Amino acid sequence: MATLLDIIKGLNQAAANAYDGYEHMDSKVGLRREEGDPIVDSRIMDGFRVRFAADKMIISYQSEVLAKELHPRQQFENEIERRFGDIVKYLKKEYKKITQESIGLTPDGETDILVQSTSRVRTWVQAAKQYNIGGTDVPTVNEPSKDSLEAGFKKFLDLSSTKRPKNDKAKKNPDTPEG
Repeated sequence: MATLLDIIKGLNQAAANAYDGYEHMDSKVGLRREEGDPIVDSRIMDGFRVRFAADKMIISYQSEVLAKELHPRQQFENEIERRFGDIVKYLKKEYKKITQESIGLTPDGETDILVQSTSRVRTWVQAAKQYNIGGTDVPTVNEPSKDSLEAGFKKFLDLSSTKRPKNDKAKKNPDTPEG
């Protein structure tokens, strides 16, 4: 069984192999930039990145879309979900190629989609989705911490005193208590 660090390194390398222009890429990621003819058609800017938090992988996808593609809303959301499915499928396949091991990525929660208008015709879409990485033994992040530090603070505060040190030659301030 691979450690979490090995799994993260493998997934990072799989994501790095998806950049536009990678010469050894024999399969499609499922991004919009791969559709159509790169010489004749206008290039569409889209891409994804991965980041990690404990035993979760977060995929962020961004793309430029036309405003007319946003409606109907349900159809647009399904298209974004399909993109995430294609990205995960590619990452699993590439991870297997790199490490000769399989990886389990299960969705955790809903997709966060943010649509911003850049003009009356074009919009910018940013979406993020979390996935649980299978086969890892990492404690969950949401566990409460133990109060072992509080006892140390109480012990330190109990050591305080109002007595002045022997080498203190300053005049006594009438506002300070006598010690």
